[in-house]
Amino acid sequence: MTDYGHDLTFGTFLTPQAAEPDAPVALAVLTEQAGLDLATFQDHPYQPAFLDTWTLLTWAAARTERIHLAANVHNLPLRPPAVLARSVASLDLLSGGRAELGLGAGAFWDAIEAMGAPRLTPGEGVDALSEAVDVIRGLWDTSDRRPLRAGGRHHHVAGAKRGPAPAHDVGIWIGAYKPRMLRLVGEKGDGWLPSAAYLQPGDLARGSRTIDEAATAAGRDPREVRRLLNIAGRFTPATQGDLVGPPEQWVDELVRLALEDGIGTFVLGTDDPATIRTFAERVAPAVRDQVGAARAASGTPTGTVRPAVALAARVAGIDYDGVPPGLDAVEPGDRRYAGLRSTYMRHGAPGLVLRPRGTAQVVEALDHARHQRGPLSVRSGGHGISGRSTNDGGVVLDVGALDQVEVVDASARRVRLGAGATWGAVAAALAPHGWAVSSGDYGGVGVGGLATAGGIGLLGRAHGLTLDHVVAAEVVTADGTVHVVDADHEPELFWGLRGAGGNLGVVTWVEVVAAEVADVVFAQMVFDASDPAALVARFAQVVEDAPRELTSFLHVSAGRGGRRPVAQAMTVWAGDDTVQAVAALEPMLGVGPVVEQEAQVVPYAGVVSPVARHHDGGAPPVSRSGLLPSCTPEAAEGLGRVLASGDAMLLQLRATGGAVNDVAPDATAYAHRHQRWAVAAFSGRSDRAALDATWDAHAHPHMDGLYLSFETDPRPERLLEAFPEPTLGRLRALKRTYDPDHVFDQNFPIDPAG
Repeated sequence: MTDYGHDLTFGTFLTPQAAEPDAPVALAVLTEQAGLDLATFQDHPYQPAFLDTWTLLTWAAARTERIHLAANVHNLPLRPPAVLARSVASLDLLSGGRAELGLGAGAFWDAIEAMGAPRLTPGEGVDALSEAVDVIRGLWDTSDRRPLRAGGRHHHVAGAKRGPAPAHDVGIWIGAYKPRMLRLVGEKGDGWLPSAAYLQPGDLARGSRTIDEAATAAGRDPREVRRLLNIAGRFTPATQGDLVGPPEQWVDELVRLALEDGIGTFVLGTDDPATIRTFAERVAPAVRDQVGAARAASGTPTGTVRPAVALAARVAGIDYDGVPPGLDAVEPGDRRYAGLRSTYMRHGAPGLVLRPRGTAQVVEALDHARHQRGPLSVRSGGHGISGRSTNDGGVVLDVGALDQVEVVDASARRVRLGAGATWGAVAAALAPHGWAVSSGDYGGVGVGGLATAGGIGLLGRAHGLTLDHVVAAEVVTADGTVHVVDADHEPELFWGLRGAGGNLGVVTWVEVVAAEVADVVFAQMVFDASDPAALVARFAQVVEDAPRELTSFLHVSAGRGGRRPVAQAMTVWAGDDTVQAVAALEPMLGVGPVVEQEAQVVPYAGVVSPVARHHDGGAPPVSRSGLLPSCTPEAAEGLGRVLASGDAMLLQLRATGGAVNDVAPDATAYAHRHQRWAVAAFSGRSDRAALDATWDAHAHPHMDGLYLSFETDPRPERLLEAFPEPTLGRLRALKRTYDPDHVFDQNFPIDPAG
C-alpha cells in the first residue's frame, strides 16, 4: 500500500474519430468546462477512421484555455522523437504550458510496418523508447549550449541544435506493462500510464514496486514518477461491477486506488458527454475531499516532489523547506534555473531564486531571504551592466512578475509601472496614448533598477532622467514594512529612493508622469574611428551645441583582429519635426568619416522596443565609468588613450544635461546636475587591474562623479563619487532608519555605520 502524495488530477481519454471531426474537440472543451484537468486522445496514425492525433492536439489547445493535453500515448515508431520534441515544446509554448507527452513503444506492428516503419522486437522497442527519451530531453535542455549528440541504434541526433525549451516541465508519461518497460519508467519517466483494462489483480502494486526499485537504483525518488490510470465504466443506479454503478461507488473505488495504489491521475475513457459531466461533478470533487482528509489524518507528505538530482544541487546554508507556501522558488536543480540564474552581463550561480507575484509575497520573500546565508540580490529586469542582480550561492529576489503597466490618471499622464516591467513593454503600452518616459536605450532593462538609480536615456536632454518623472513609489524595507511614499508621505525616503533605491528596499512599483512624446526622429550613424580622440571631441561638441531636443549616445569599439575601429551614434530628436531634426543632425555628419547613416520617423516604442527576457551572462563584467561636465579636448584625448591601450574593448558616451540639469542637486539622491556626459569603458577580460590602471591614469582625472549603473569598481572611493556630500550623509541616515542591519548591501552599498 503506497500513497505517493501526488495532487489528484482527473481527465478524459477521447476517441479521435474523423467522421465528425469537431466531436473530439467539443469533448475536450466539455472536459474543461466541466472542471476536469486533462484531455487525452488515442494515437493510431495507421487508423484511417481517426484524425491525426498531433493535429487534433493543436486544434484542441486553441479551443481551450486551462486543461492540459496529451496523446494517450504517442505511437513512437511513427513519431520521430527529434521532431516530436520540437512539436511538443512548440505546443507547450503556444498553449501557455499545457502540453504533456505520453509515449508508447508501439503495438499493432503489422499496421506500423505498413506505414513504413521497421518492425521491432519487444526488446528493441524498449531500447528505442529509452533512446527517444534521451533525445527529447536533450533537445529541451537549452541550458547546455553544445549541439546535442544523443540516442543510439534506433533514434539518434548528431549535433542537433537544442530548443525550443517548453514553457513548463512537460511530463513524459510512459505506457508500460512488462518488467523492462516498467524499469524504464522508473529510470527515466515522469509518469506511468497503463490502462486498467489490460491489468490483472495485483498488477498495479507489482508494477509500482518494479518502478520504485528501478527509480531508487537510478538515484531517483520514486515519488518523482506520477501514477496515472486509464479507467472505463458506466454510471448506473445500482452496483453491477467495478466502476459500473452509482457515483458513490466510483468514489469509493477511486479513493482506494489513490490511497492503496498511489494513483494520482484518473483518466476516464468515454465519449459520452453525460458521463464526463457526472465524473467531473460528482466523482472527482468527492475523491479529492476524501483522499485529502485521509492524507491529513495519516500525515502523508503531499505537494511537489523535488527530484533527487535537484535536492543534490541545493546549497548549504539555505532553508529550502522553509520557503513560504505559494511563493515561486527556483532551485539550482530545477529546469527553469538555467533561464534565471544569470543576468545580461554576468553568469550567476545563486542558491535560490524567489519570484513573488505581488507585494505580500515580496514581504514573505524578503523575510525568508534575509535570514539565509550568502548574499541577497534584488532583480527587476536583470540587464544591469554591473551584474549585481545575481550572485553565487545566495538568494535572488526576482520581481519580474510584477510587470503591470497601468494608467492611473490619464488627464495627468500618470502611470503605475511594476518594478518587473521592462522599458520596452512600457514604451509599447504608452505609445497608443502618445506618451513616453525617457528610459535608457534598450527595451530589456527593468523598471525597478533604472527608475531608482537614474535613467540616462535617449530622451534625457529633452525630458530629464527617468527618476525625475517618478512621483510616487511602493517599497518594502528590510523589516518587511510596506511604504507608499511621495513628496508628502515619508518625503525623505522618497528622496533616497530616487538615486539610491537599491540601498533602501525592494521597490514594487513606481508612478511616473509620462511626457507627451509620440513619434521621434531616430538616426543611426556609423563612423570610421581610426582617430578616436578626435572623433569623440567633435561628436561631443556637436551634441553640446545642439538643442536639447537632441540626445545622442556614442559607442566606440576598438579595432581588433584586423578590423578597423568604428563608432556608432544613436541619436533621438524628441519630436516629429523633421525640418528641425535634420538641421540638428546635419552637423553630426562632420564628426568623422561616415560609413553608414540612416534616419527615420518612428514611435518612441520603435527605439526602445520590447525584447525577450532570457539572459545567459558571462564572466563578471569589468567596467569603469564617470561623469564629465564637458568633454574637453583633454578629456577626449584621455578617452582615446583608454581605447588605444587595448585594455578597453568598448567606450560609451551618453549625453545628459539639458532637462536633467534643470533639477536641483539636492532634489533627489542622484545629485549630478551639472555634468553633460556619462562615460563608460568596458574590458574584454575578467581581470580588472589593467583597465583600472589605464582608466585611473588617463580618464579619471577628468571625471566629476559617476553614475553607479555603469561602474563595477568595488573600491570604497567610488561611493563618494556616486553620492557626493551632503547626499551620502543623508543616505547614511536613511540606512540607519530603514536598513540598520545592512540587508541591502550589494548595489553600491552604503554602510549605515559609515
